[in-house]
Amino acid sequence: MSVKVAVFVAGSWGTALSEVLAQNGCNVSLWTRNERQAEEINTKHSNHKYLPDVTLHPDLHATCSMEEAMEGAEACLIVAPSAAMRQVTRQMKPYFTDKMIIVHATKGFETETLKRMSEVIAEELECGEDRIAVLSGPSHAEEVVRQCPTTVVVASTSTETGEKAQDLFMNESFFRVYTNQDVIGVELAGSLKNIIALGAGLSDGIGYGDNAKAALITRGLAEIARLGVVMGANALTFAGLAGVGDLVVTCTSQHSRNWRAGSLIGQGHAVDEVLSQMGMVVEGIRTTKAAYLLARQYDVQLPITEQLHRVLFDGKEPKKAVEHLMGRVRKNEIEEVAKSSWS
Repeated sequence: MSVKVAVFVAGSWGTALSEVLAQNGCNVSLWTRNERQAEEINTKHSNHKYLPDVTLHPDLHATCSMEEAMEGAEACLIVAPSAAMRQVTRQMKPYFTDKMIIVHATKGFETETLKRMSEVIAEELECGEDRIAVLSGPSHAEEVVRQCPTTVVVASTSTETGEKAQDLFMNESFFRVYTNQDVIGVELAGSLKNIIALGAGLSDGIGYGDNAKAALITRGLAEIARLGVVMGANALTFAGLAGVGDLVVTCTSQHSRNWRAGSLIGQGHAVDEVLSQMGMVVEGIRTTKAAYLLARQYDVQLPITEQLHRVLFDGKEPKKAVEHLMGRVRKNEIEEVAKSSWS
């Protein structure tokens, strides 16, 4: 009998991961609030708004009933936007059982509390974090759903939970999964890279070229590791799939909504205009606010994040922000790396 997995919600990434699970023989129940979207998935086997020109697995079932989605499920995959994570998990609580594990693939923080997504999930479902795994890595939904070769990582403090999640998603044809026990590092890497992707897009939008973008990616990685290590992450995680792997793909691909948003801002469009034009969540904008506050809380210097925060929320000219970064006090690269335990 196939394993039943309940998936929340039916955006691009939730749908793409549902497709992986369905291809792997799982009984997938994809939850959405939108009845028309559920009908489209069930009758036309498509989710045109988020993944146009893609035919979904015929056994992938969508529902607007959370009870139906979770009944008999052995695992729940949550891919809700960070702003909706607490609300969605709160709705799941009445149907959550001791037999279920939770996998989440959301990259962001709860900006009001600065909590990671696994912390929010554990609070609302009143379960230990050992029952939660986080899936992250370089993985655009548009490529995964077309079965392009993709490699990701699942992190859990429990070896058993991590391996269960690995078994659900891994296959021999296009989706390879590694395990990791550094939940903090994997969550932080996946969230913070969206800030750097905004910066890379902004640089491209201005027209600064590859040199500037390479510098942003490299110094962005150092910035991510600096905060991550202080918050308890393993520095080596940032050299892996969730770190440098996801950072590179998100900063260099036009599939990246964070890169696209940054590019439009760099071209002179207002933030509100960009968000309205894209019509999808751009996690990097909320994450910039959260990381800015975390930097102050942990007394860590995040110069790229600070300047992006001023561009996004204080109306600073993007070119002025870049000039500020270029004009910072002279530093020794390796000395700074050693001090941050990033080696």
